Amino acid sequence: MAAERKREARQKFLLGGIVLKAGLSKADRAFLLGGLLELARIVPGSAEHQRLRDIGIDAFKASSRDTV
Repeated sequence: MAAERKREARQKFLLGGIVLKAGLSKADRAFLLGGLLELARIVPGSAEHQRLRDIGIDAFKASSRDTV
């Protein structure tokens, strides 16, 4: 039970970090949820899914270079 709570807390922490990395820390919660619900409709493996994933990969790479 404690291990599950710890895993869940870590997942929330990581997801919050993604919101910060995207520059959305001041965004309205309803706006964020609406955007995430729209993203959830994108079919994994589709061209749009891959396009957005590539943008995210590039952003992660850019931020890791900034901290080095």
